[in-house]
Amino acid sequence: MEKILSLVRRCVEDYDMIQAGDRVAVGVSGGKDSLVTLAALQRLSTFYPKPFTVEAVTLDLGAAEGRPGADFTPLEAYCGSIGVPLTLIPTEISHIIFDLRKEKNPCSMCAKMRRGALHNALQERGIRKIALGHHFDDAVETFFLSLFYEGRISCFQPVTELTRTGITQIRPLLYCGEGMVRGAAKRNGLPIVKNPCPADGSTKRQEVKELVADLEKQYPGLKERVFGSMQRLPLTAWEPVEHRRRPYAEESEK
Repeated sequence: MEKILSLVRRCVEDYDMIQAGDRVAVGVSGGKDSLVTLAALQRLSTFYPKPFTVEAVTLDLGAAEGRPGADFTPLEAYCGSIGVPLTLIPTEISHIIFDLRKEKNPCSMCAKMRRGALHNALQERGIRKIALGHHFDDAVETFFLSLFYEGRISCFQPVTELTRTGITQIRPLLYCGEGMVRGAAKRNGLPIVKNPCPADGSTKRQEVKELVADLEKQYPGLKERVFGSMQRLPLTAWEPVEHRRRPYAEESEK
């Protein structure tokens, strides 16, 4: 976790993500990415020169017909063990999407409903900053998704100010490769919650992930060059305070 912690701190500083007195919620789905984000920010909060607090917010998407909901009991125990308050928000998103609407392509609708429910919960609790678990590979894959399917050179931003809600999204895991994140989650015994979504693993994002992995084998360093080009162009809000060499580690940390 030390290598990830170092890269998270560098990313936070490069994009000025956290200010003194911030109350930072981590959107915890139960997957490896959000759990590593939570663990790293909790550790960072114990020594960062700008004091801030961390808490976890989790959406329970509920159950759909024939599909059980997720069990967040291990997550509740983990948050208690590291002293991070957890807010579990019940919803009926799965029931609405799969039973009522019977969506054939549910991802876009699900994302909108999750985002709305999460932002409402943050506003009710007076929280204005949320950390999301998007990592280095997510950014590169999103770049290609936008290019292939929308004809745009685009990606989500490291820091996104949502003016309508007054909420700021930060992505402190952007300098960490997926292999490193997966390794850290396993070595630290983080309580991964299995994703019960029937669409998991059969999305356009998964197709692009596999394509990029194949291209990386043929053109080693491709992902790093794409990520660097996003910072150098730069895409909107992607220029860091200081350009640094090798912003991430592709392999699992040693």
